[in-house]
Amino acid sequence: MTSAPRPDGDLPDAPADRTLPQLLARNARAYPQLPALSWQSKDSDGGWRTFGWAEIHQQTRNLAAGYRALGVGRGDRVLLMMANRPEHWLSDLALVRLGAVPVSVYGTAAPEQITHIARNCRARLAVVEGAAQVAVWEPLLADADTPLERLVVAEADAEGSHFPYAALLREPAPEQFADELDAARPEDPLTVVYTSGTSGEPKGVVLTHRQVMSNALALDAVVELPPHVEHICYLPFAHIAERMLGIYLPCHRASHVYLCADPAGVAAVVRMVRPAQFFGVPRIWEKLSAGVRGVLSLMPAEQREVIDRAFDVAREHVGHRERGETPPAELEERYTRVREDVLLPMLAAGGLDRVTWSASASAPMSVDVVHFWAGFGIVIMDAWGLTETAGVATSNSPRTGFRLGSVGRPVDSVEVRVAEDGEILVRGSSVFSGYLRPDGSVASALDADGWLATGDIGRTDEDGYLWLTDRKKEMIITSTGKNVSPALVENALKEHPLIGQAMVHGDNHSYLVALLVLDAEAAPAWAAANGVEATGGPAGLAEHPAVRAEVDRAVAAANARLNRSEQVKRYELLAEEWGPATGELTPSLKMRRRVIRDKYADSLTGLYQD
Repeated sequence: MTSAPRPDGDLPDAPADRTLPQLLARNARAYPQLPALSWQSKDSDGGWRTFGWAEIHQQTRNLAAGYRALGVGRGDRVLLMMANRPEHWLSDLALVRLGAVPVSVYGTAAPEQITHIARNCRARLAVVEGAAQVAVWEPLLADADTPLERLVVAEADAEGSHFPYAALLREPAPEQFADELDAARPEDPLTVVYTSGTSGEPKGVVLTHRQVMSNALALDAVVELPPHVEHICYLPFAHIAERMLGIYLPCHRASHVYLCADPAGVAAVVRMVRPAQFFGVPRIWEKLSAGVRGVLSLMPAEQREVIDRAFDVAREHVGHRERGETPPAELEERYTRVREDVLLPMLAAGGLDRVTWSASASAPMSVDVVHFWAGFGIVIMDAWGLTETAGVATSNSPRTGFRLGSVGRPVDSVEVRVAEDGEILVRGSSVFSGYLRPDGSVASALDADGWLATGDIGRTDEDGYLWLTDRKKEMIITSTGKNVSPALVENALKEHPLIGQAMVHGDNHSYLVALLVLDAEAAPAWAAANGVEATGGPAGLAEHPAVRAEVDRAVAAANARLNRSEQVKRYELLAEEWGPATGELTPSLKMRRRVIRDKYADSLTGLYQD
């Protein structure tokens, strides 16, 4: 009796030498009917459509033939500017199967950033979503300094004179096409990911199949997930985290991706899917916690007391796990009881009751937010990495250990060390090849020993956990010569639910000042719970004396936990939330400090005037 073939039987023995096309072929053969990709259709019923892995393989083959007919060949870079919709996901994989290099662009990128990326990557083809994107990209077709020759448009009613996406889906007829398909080598570029541009112009990070696979294998070693786990894909594909979690890891794991085209609708998708894993950048977790805190603040005192006691039990349980201890039997029993009776029903209301791996990265996470979710028994496994490290370089892990507030220990694909000035250095098999030059060559950013200077400041403790301080370029140096981490101060300020966003300022001054943004979700709930009535929405609340007094107390409480050079002497409270659309945040929700300083220059100057 012969045994069934192993799913990985015809793949290279070294897992890091496997290419994305090989994984797609494996999935189509071993898991043809297993769900791979789901999205909400735009039909009147708004239901979900799903492709299995066999359909994914066929669809991407047909798309690859369509792109080949447009002249796309091996090594060509193709720009993609669409939301998280099937045309984007499928095109990305189809181009990789063709040997081309997909380059996703943030939907909120400014025209000058788009122009820079188009010129830098020298793409002749761009695939865009609809009329709004066509209006931005069309002028580049006539720009003598930009090689762009053609637009493919996903939405049928927005094509105009451009090529319709639907016309790409064709059966590959020429025999020679089979020779061109799926010929990628491990050392070939898989994608170019442009940095989000917190300072200066975006840089094109070239990542190979081997670098991405090395990172995927290293990440798999530190997570505990069920087979073929579902993933809700809502961050932009131009973000390295979503490229790893929403494209590459699903191909590696043969898992199920749910596309969420509008990030504002992610809560509804979470409630429907009830995922086992959930990743959010710090701002997402902050907003989620603010919403939950708002609901809790409106509950009757006796109900809140029951919940608070459950939180205490869960945090005690997490504390034992954090120390690597087995929780005592009596605590385990109490935790099981409050989890079933109190915590899971609350989590189920938000679709988070099945989460076994929750994570964050991209910026320092507020310890207050981490401890808040620990009250539900959810440990946010904070991680750290860069676009240049193909994603995660260090991570906390339910499998190998965690420390709340740290970003974990190095994953298997990298080494990490801290230089004398505190800058974090990294090298390894998942560290990038270099930055793309306009002539197609790659400029290495590594030193002679292969180390990448990350620009982040941190320290490692005696157990090997990495603790982030701040970005090297963002450190504040006061007029008294003190070095201050703005992120540390900002996270302390944001521990109060009324303060949704914060930016501190103080270079060459003797003390710090801050711009604080009222949390648009938590503030109305706080006002209702405290009998505060104000007209004019967030602006009215920001001016209300009771709200101002509470924010004064919040700043004083933060200052009490900070040393003198870190304390905020004055602040201005703002009502308008910062975001990518208004320019204060990058598309990956990091602060653009220079933009905020320029926009509020008069306010910051005023805070230093007596």
